[in-house]
Amino acid sequence: MLKDITLGQYFPGTSPLHRMDPRAKLLILIFYIVAIFVCNGLIPYAICAAGLAAVIALSRISPKLILKSLKPVVFIVIFTGVLNVLYTPGQELWRWWIFKITLEGIYTALTMIVRILLLVASTSLLTYTTSPMALTDGLERLLGPLKKLHVPVHEFAMMMSIALRFIPTLIEETEKIMSAQKARGADFDSGNIFRRAKALVPVLVPLFVSAFRRADELACAMECRLYHGGVGRTRLHTLRYGRVDLWGGLLSVAVCAAAIALSRLL
Repeated sequence: MLKDITLGQYFPGTSPLHRMDPRAKLLILIFYIVAIFVCNGLIPYAICAAGLAAVIALSRISPKLILKSLKPVVFIVIFTGVLNVLYTPGQELWRWWIFKITLEGIYTALTMIVRILLLVASTSLLTYTTSPMALTDGLERLLGPLKKLHVPVHEFAMMMSIALRFIPTLIEETEKIMSAQKARGADFDSGNIFRRAKALVPVLVPLFVSAFRRADELACAMECRLYHGGVGRTRLHTLRYGRVDLWGGLLSVAVCAAAIALSRLL
């Protein structure tokens, strides 16, 4: 399961999506997420899914990676779907004791499942095609006006960049610890869910020790390089909007607006 967590990983490429400005990609993602939660109906969701599929093909990212990013949320999707099916009031189709299946419950469950899958897939595509540093610069530039309100925008963006950067590292460290404990006789695969969770407790102690050690080493390295926040800092690459950002933004807005309009009309 840990190998299926691909959040924070970046796959370099030369596709138009890789060349887009991170600010444009962040704005498009925000508008797409809004469209996902505003839309309601089979045709609007089909339009959103088709638009995402076209962007995935344009990015030249393997669809297997997108499907792999969905595996960690399978339990959440199933759990959410079951709750909506059994406890949403409406026209009853089947009933037993305190459980009942309604037509509205099935529709609500399908809607929530589609929303979660599209949300995770689109967010994963952003991290696959945008390096953590570019994502940090784009977020800092977008939140730049908040600096006038004395909001620590640079520090917030830096924390997000460090968190994304170390997610794959922590996953790799967890796998190493679990492999070492399995070699010593630990069992993480047998028993019920509570027994498996209890077996993972000994993994947390060395994992936290390793994480705090890495954080201390990173802090020392930043202090040795005289890092003092974003005051007076310059960048090697200056962000500029280009033609690909303009066309990408217009097409994305057109697709999302069409999905929202159809949702309201239907």
